Amino acid sequence: MAADEIRGEVQGSAPVPLSVLDLVMVSSGRTATDALRTSVKLARLAESRGFHRYWVAEHHSMPGVASSSPAVILAHLAAHTERVRLGSGGVMLPNHAPLIIAEQFGTLEAMAPGRIDLGLGRAPGTDGATAAALRRTDHLNEGADDFPEQLAELTRFLDDDFPDGHPYRRIHAIPGPIQSTTPGGVQSPHRPPVWLLGSSGFSARLAGMLGLPFAFAHHFSARNTIPALDLYRESFRPSAVLDRPYALIGVSALATDEEKEARRQVMSGALSMIRLRTGRPGLIPTPEETEAYEFSALEREFADSWLADVIHGTPDEVRAGLDDLQKRTGADELMITSNAPGMEVRLRSFELIADAYGLPTL
Repeated sequence: MAADEIRGEVQGSAPVPLSVLDLVMVSSGRTATDALRTSVKLARLAESRGFHRYWVAEHHSMPGVASSSPAVILAHLAAHTERVRLGSGGVMLPNHAPLIIAEQFGTLEAMAPGRIDLGLGRAPGTDGATAAALRRTDHLNEGADDFPEQLAELTRFLDDDFPDGHPYRRIHAIPGPIQSTTPGGVQSPHRPPVWLLGSSGFSARLAGMLGLPFAFAHHFSARNTIPALDLYRESFRPSAVLDRPYALIGVSALATDEEKEARRQVMSGALSMIRLRTGRPGLIPTPEETEAYEFSALEREFADSWLADVIHGTPDEVRAGLDDLQKRTGADELMITSNAPGMEVRLRSFELIADAYGLPTL
C-alpha cells in the first residue's frame, strides 16, 4: 500500500486536503431514497470541486441516518463517480466478521481500483440493545475488547498472509491477493488502506503503534481531539504504510450566504442530537420544526454547547474557523460533515466552502 493512497494533495489555498463525511441524513418529510439521491449529488459535487475523499459512516436504529450499510452505499457511489476516493468512516468492526469486511471491501476495490479506503471503528454505532441484535450476543464488551485481534485477522485476510498452521491458512478473501497466485492470475496493484477511527485514546494509541492513519471524530468529541492526536503522534511507529503520522479530523461545518441563516440551519442538528441523547431518535427536524420547538433551559444549554463546536456562518467565517481548527490541532486533513437537514442547503454549503478555498472545478 503506497503512502500516496493516504496522503491527499492540497487543492486551491486550503492548508490541508479537504474531504467530506456523509451521514446520509433523512430529514422530516423526506425518505431514505431522497437521502441516498442527495448522497450521489454530493459525491459528484465533491469530486468536481477537488475534495479529496468521501466517506460514509455505519449507524443503526437511527431513523434520521440512512447509512446502516456502508459497503452498499459505497458501491452505489462508485458507480456514479470516477476520481474521488470513497470509504467508510467507518465500518464498526465488532459488528462484523473480519472475513465479511475483507470480501466487501475487496469487491469495492475491484469496482473502483485505487479509490477505496477502509476506516474501522470499535464502537457499535448504535445503542446496546441494537448492538446485541447485530452481534447475536449479549456480551457487548467482547467486540471492543477483542478489537486488536479482530483488526489483525482482518488485515491478514486483506493481505492473504495467514502463517502456516493457522486454522484460516486455506481461507481466502475474494476478491483478493489469492487470485493473483492462481494459474493466469494477475496481481491487483491496490488493496484498501486501513484507517483506525476513534473518539478517545484507545484507537489513537493503537493506530500509532501499528503505523496506520488515524481519523478522529472531532465533530462529536471535540474536548478529546488534541489529547487523542497527541497520543497518536507520541505512539507512532513508522510502518510499511506510513513513515510519519497522518491524522484526519472530522468537523461539522455549514456555510450559507448569510450568517443568521447558518445558525437557523444548524439548530436543527442540535435538536436532533438532543433527541438522540435523550432516547428519542427521529428524523432530522426542519428549521421550521426547530423554531416551533420549546427548548427547556437544560436543552438550550446543551444546544449552545453543541453548536460551539459546529463551525457555521458565511463562507469567510467558515474558512477562518476551519483554518484555526487545523492550526490548533495540526491535522493533516479536514473531513467536513454538514449539519443541516435540507439537500440544497448542504450542497450549497460545500460549494461555498470550495469557493472560499479557491478549489478548482475539475
